[in-house]
Amino acid sequence: MKCPACGGELSRVVAGDVTIDACKDGCGGLWFDQLELRRVDEPSETTGEVLLDINRKEGVQIDQGPRRKCPKCNSVPMMRHFFSVKREVQVDECPQCGGYWLDLGELATIRSQYASEEERSQAATRVFDDVFGKELREMAGESAEKLEKARKIAGMLRFLCPSYYVPGNQDWGAF
Repeated sequence: MKCPACGGELSRVVAGDVTIDACKDGCGGLWFDQLELRRVDEPSETTGEVLLDINRKEGVQIDQGPRRKCPKCNSVPMMRHFFSVKREVQVDECPQCGGYWLDLGELATIRSQYASEEERSQAATRVFDDVFGKELREMAGESAEKLEKARKIAGMLRFLCPSYYVPGNQDWGAF
């Protein structure tokens, strides 16, 4: 596979029971197939530590501007979005295969954001409720028709938000 950032050849790297593709001696980026990133995105998941030290070729320039193509699906443009509600890291995610591209250093930042999945979920729940909770609760309390509308709105918002970091058990029952 070719690196979506610098065009170099990706190499397999084994981290415990996870095998990812890395741009060794290129830009140092990492490709995670669907669900692989979840297995190394927290500091307690020690298998991910080996992925924090990928060799990078000095002087390799990458352009953050254009949308990148998925290295697995070839011509499919990836979506760039924040990885969590802390809005510290933007990742590229393929809408077709669900894989993630992380540039050099992004995995380390992601691993430093939350100590556990529980902490990550609580943060997402608080943000989602702060932004949308009041209005959606009011809609849900008015009528069955408004409740259905609230669920549709929440479903759209879930689609727009980063994959599994959106909460799923709001007290107004959207999901």
